[in-house]
Amino acid sequence: MSKAISQEQLQNFQADLDKHEGHEVNERAVTKNGILSVSADYRSEVAMDRVFSIDIDTGKVADQKRSGRCWMFAALNTMRHSMREKLHMKDDFELSQNYTFFWDKLEKSNYFLENVLQTAELPTSDRKVTWLMQTPQQDGGQWDMLVALIQKYGVVPQTVMPETFNSSNSMEINKQLNLKLRKDAVELRELVAANKSDADIQKAKEKMLNEIYRMLAYTFGEPPANFDFEYRDTENNYHRIENITPQEFFKKYVGWNLDDYVSIINAPTADKPFNHMYTVEMLGNVLGGRQVRHLNLDMQTFRKVAIEQLKHGESVWFGSDVGQESDRKKGIMDTNLYHQDELFDVDFSMSKAERLDYGESMMTHAMVLTGVDLVDGQPTKWKVENSWGDKVGEKGFFVMSDDWMEEFCYQIVVNKKYLPKDLQEILKEEPTVLAPWDPMGALA
Repeated sequence: MSKAISQEQLQNFQADLDKHEGHEVNERAVTKNGILSVSADYRSEVAMDRVFSIDIDTGKVADQKRSGRCWMFAALNTMRHSMREKLHMKDDFELSQNYTFFWDKLEKSNYFLENVLQTAELPTSDRKVTWLMQTPQQDGGQWDMLVALIQKYGVVPQTVMPETFNSSNSMEINKQLNLKLRKDAVELRELVAANKSDADIQKAKEKMLNEIYRMLAYTFGEPPANFDFEYRDTENNYHRIENITPQEFFKKYVGWNLDDYVSIINAPTADKPFNHMYTVEMLGNVLGGRQVRHLNLDMQTFRKVAIEQLKHGESVWFGSDVGQESDRKKGIMDTNLYHQDELFDVDFSMSKAERLDYGESMMTHAMVLTGVDLVDGQPTKWKVENSWGDKVGEKGFFVMSDDWMEEFCYQIVVNKKYLPKDLQEILKEEPTVLAPWDPMGALA
């Protein structure tokens, strides 16, 4: 039986507060300065010094500005790191995030409309339909979704398709695009309900996508089918690349076999046993493209393969819950950064699995591991390249404690050659399909 809060309970609560030593001092401090400021521990900043035993020089950081493209920036950053070294590019060279943004919006729109058709006979109150309509598309994504875009469309230098107002400030286009997609969903569901032919339905969908293409061209500019590219290298030597397609540019100048790069997750929940493959229903962008696939590993192995890739001079894409126990200005992510539990005399502790199962945490942001500090062979802290510009952290770089990685890192992408042979075999396994709203389907 439910019970309301009684007057007696309120009196007991106040009596308990009065008994807490220093409660008036704490009240004055917190009301004036805020929770994080009062609970901050300066010793964390001392411990998170910025010297690393393995440290990859990656040049200047990028800036995603007022957009949710961290997953895209992080992935393209890992690729430009290798291009920078191979072609002696200057520090400010970037691949065009606007180019991949354009195609991602178009492909996500098609993916959404196809999911609308797949669920058209379900009531709008069905959880899958509700989930679809909640956010028809958004800026976020996952590694495999970026791979799907590159395999279909290639990449271009940023100077070939530079940033626009809307790529750097995506709120307006997201609002208009989601409005249109919801309206299109109404029309498609009505066509299905009226038993229209597949040809009629696809004709209607093509018209919708044509209108979306126009919206995106006005917003981001028209993506090039081929282009010329000029640059000077670090020795000031002039180079010119003429009449090349985005697919050719990726193949020749990035040169990665993207099938070699796989997603590793750490999700220690009861429904996801380690050493198995997982995918997420209705998660993707390019229909018929690369499937989102995750290999779930224990944290010890998770760290080990990340370190192995760093040792070989290659940065590591990773996804985490960046808002947890982090200081944006100082560029620190550390579980000892704040002590809210001591401030309030309240136990806030939850296991990683509990945080996932109860909605306290999930992957929210993708960045790049560019270094690690090993003491007696064990990691103590990690160097992180963010995509928030050079005004945060130390010129845009963050430092992450190993304890923070343990608690709030959920995904890395590594070349499968760094996995032990038995784990490479598991990659061939047919993945278990997770529900669309599973936390491992969260978009960075």
